[in-house]
Amino acid sequence: MDDLLLKKALHVSSLDELRELCLNCQRCPLRKGATNVVFGEGDPHAGIMFIGEGPGGEEDKMGRPFVGAAGKLLDRIIAAAGWKREEVYIANVVKCRPPGNRNPLQEEIEVCYPLLEKQIELIDPQIIVTLGAVSAKVLLGSWNLYITRERGKWHQFGNRMLMPTFHPAALLRDPAKKRPVWEDIKQVMALYNEINPKGN
Repeated sequence: MDDLLLKKALHVSSLDELRELCLNCQRCPLRKGATNVVFGEGDPHAGIMFIGEGPGGEEDKMGRPFVGAAGKLLDRIIAAAGWKREEVYIANVVKCRPPGNRNPLQEEIEVCYPLLEKQIELIDPQIIVTLGAVSAKVLLGSWNLYITRERGKWHQFGNRMLMPTFHPAALLRDPAKKRPVWEDIKQVMALYNEINPKGN
C-alpha cells in the first residue's frame, strides 16, 4: 500500500470503504505470500472488539479471522459469555498471514497498524479484548509487556477500556490457561453489562 492509499484509508467513512482499500494493499511483503486479506468480521457497531495478532492458515484460505482450531475455541468463549459471534467484532493487528504462522515483524505491524486504528475508530467499541502478547504489546505501545503479568488488568485505550488476555491458541497448548481467560472474560462481561444495562 503506497502512502496515497494510506492517506485515503485514514479518511474513509465506512468499514466497507476501508475493507476495499485493505484488499488492494501491496505495501507490506506479507500480501505477496497471502491467499486472502483477512480484514475482520462481525457487528460494524459492536460494543466489544477482539483483536489477535494475524491470520493463520485456515484464516488465509477462507479470508475470515479466527476460523481454525483457536477460532472455534474463541467462538465457545464468546458463546459462554452470552454473546453471538456476529454481535462482536473480530480482527487482527495485521491483515495478511505471516509465513509459517510466525509473529508479525515490527515493520509489518507498523505498515498495518494505521488501518487497525481506523477500523477501531469506525467500529467504535466500548471494550477491546486483546488476544495474546503481540496484540497487547501493539495496542498498549509496550514491546516489553509480559502477557502473563498484564492479562486480567484493565487499561485505558483512548476513551475505551482494554483487557489483555491469552490467545486461544495458547489455551489449546496449555489448558491450564482456560481458567484465567474465563476470569478475564467475566470482567469484560461485568463492565459491558454495567455500561449497557439490560432494558435500556
